[in-house]
Amino acid sequence: MSDTSSSQIRFGCTVLPNNRAMLNPWRLRLLSRLDTLGTIRAVAQDANLSASSVSQQLAVLETETRTRLLERTGRRVRLTPAGQMLARRARAILDHMDTVEAELRGLREEPAGLVRLGAFQSAIRTLALPAVTRLAAEHPQLDVELLELEPHASIPTLRGGDADVIITTTDFVELPLGPDLEIVPLATDPVVLVASPDRPMPRGPAELSAYAGEPWALDIPHSYMANLTLRLCRESGFEPRVACRFSNYLMTLQHVEAGLSVALLPELAVDPRYRVVTRELASPVSRTITAVVRRGSPRRAAVNLVLNALREQPIIHP
Repeated sequence: MSDTSSSQIRFGCTVLPNNRAMLNPWRLRLLSRLDTLGTIRAVAQDANLSASSVSQQLAVLETETRTRLLERTGRRVRLTPAGQMLARRARAILDHMDTVEAELRGLREEPAGLVRLGAFQSAIRTLALPAVTRLAAEHPQLDVELLELEPHASIPTLRGGDADVIITTTDFVELPLGPDLEIVPLATDPVVLVASPDRPMPRGPAELSAYAGEPWALDIPHSYMANLTLRLCRESGFEPRVACRFSNYLMTLQHVEAGLSVALLPELAVDPRYRVVTRELASPVSRTITAVVRRGSPRRAAVNLVLNALREQPIIHP
């Protein structure tokens, strides 16, 4: 088969008897990615295409729909109201197609196919990885791709269609969960103060005001734990003196272990390999750990299987 005919199969569309073109799912996916990522260049990098190819395919989609989907202002492109509507409907259409394909493959009733599971650091080690290991042994036709996604990134990734299930927290108020998402509670995880055992610490539950003069280790700006730490310290009457910012809890623990800082961390994130001590907070705070999936089209059997495995998996505490 020539390169030309191959390209026609990939990019072509089916023309119906009344001369209406049937929408191409691949082009719908490009439109959906543009709504999520915001620029043609970002979509091109994500799809491993040139920017001109993405623009060409979106122009073909406009022709297929006989609707103006994009507004061009100089070098920038944004979706029209019709483009936004189609991009968001496209996600439900593509999810439904995935469901149908999985059902056709799974007539033998064995769940099969790829499920993309996103989870934050500590949940990967203590919850997702044990569940995925068990699924691999019991369901060899199922492939689960694990993605490290902190709460500030996981919800947009799920909505954009790049994850099928996420493990996140409903306590991240900066990104509220709406009616388009279904929440499956899994566990609660207390937040604790973490310090080096060589650092003098008051006995009993930690009053954060007692640590106002200490250097603090924080997560990256605008992340769940960074925002929570700032809020709790400010409610205790002080602005924390930031000694470091790490997106990796193990680096935070190493910094704390060296006596260079104190930190607030979820209890599940405190790896026992590090020589640190923890104190519960005098005013207890905990995060609610949940699995989240998109609402809408019927879920694939493989996605339900992963959800059930997460529900049944006891959390392995450090």
